[in-house]
Parts: sequence; C-alpha cells; structure tokens
Amino acid sequence: MASGPDFDFRTAFDQAPIGLVISRERLMIACNQELLAMFGGESTAQFVGRSFELLYPTHEEFERTGARITVSLDKRGYYADERIMKRLSGELFWCHVSGRALDPKRPHAEGIWSFEDLSAKRKVGTELTAREREIAALLIEGLTSKRIGQKLGISPRTVDVYRARLMRKYGAATTPELVHKLLAG
Repeated sequence: MASGPDFDFRTAFDQAPIGLVISRERLMIACNQELLAMFGGESTAQFVGRSFELLYPTHEEFERTGARITVSLDKRGYYADERIMKRLSGELFWCHVSGRALDPKRPHAEGIWSFEDLSAKRKVGTELTAREREIAALLIEGLTSKRIGQKLGISPRTVDVYRARLMRKYGAATTPELVHKLLAG
C-alpha cells in the first residue's frame, strides 16, 4: 500500500469497511462512515464528542465493559469481544468489538476501536437482562463459569444461575445447545 503525499489516511479511515472510532477518555473523537451506517447515524456530529455510553443498552453495561477492558488488555493494549450494542433507534444487535489502547497502562486515555455488525449472522432473540447479555457473550467465547465469574467479578455459582435462566429462556437442555441457539439467534 502506498504511503506519503499520494495516500490520504483520512479517506482510508472514512471509507474503511468496518466501523472505526478514535477515542479519548471513553469519548468518541472521530468516527467513520461505516460506524454511522451501523449505528443508524446521519452525521458524525451525533457521535463525536459523545461518550461510548450512547452505544450501550444500559449504563451498567457501559460501566462493566469499561472495567472489564481495563483488566483484560493484553501486553500490547489489545482487547476484543462480542457483545450486544444499541443503535440510535434503540434496536439491539450483536457486535464484534476490537481495539487497542495506545498506552496499555492507561486503557481509556486514547485508543482506536473497530466495530463489526454481526446481526446478519446472529440475532438478538429472547429479551435478556444486561447481565444475561454479558454472560451469553462470554459463553459464546467458550469460557467456563469460573472464568466468566473472574471476568465479571461475580461468583461461578452466580454465573451458573444466569446460565440456567438463559437455558430456560432459550429452551436449551445443555450449555452447547444454549451456545448453538445463541449463535443462531
């Protein structure tokens, strides 16, 4: 790929095939056209200068995800997960989020984040609580109750209670069946 005077990085950012956001202290300071389309925005003014909280189903999910990112960054400052996000219309959808904190010692200081809409592959089905959405996302990643509990700061037994609720809501007899149904939407 060419660089230098003939290559316009701003155009590349704006036209990237995934949603991109540059952040500072959990505020969106720049976003691209794909992010606008994904979240139902008409102009960058709807996002720039606003908190990422705008994109979360609840305030609690925004806070818990921020805390999880802080403790889950790898040595180079990278983080990725799949979670339910919220369009400006209020519609919930599954989204793959990955990004990098530019300074791993200050996870929210500055970063670049990508968003991929998974709704064509995975639908948000049964009405779930915020905690159920978090646990569902971590079950899809293949984590055990112990690991989920560690990530969320709750006991493995509490995770099991939420897993049982999810299994009832989705009519699943086993965890693999639940994961299959979550993935199928």
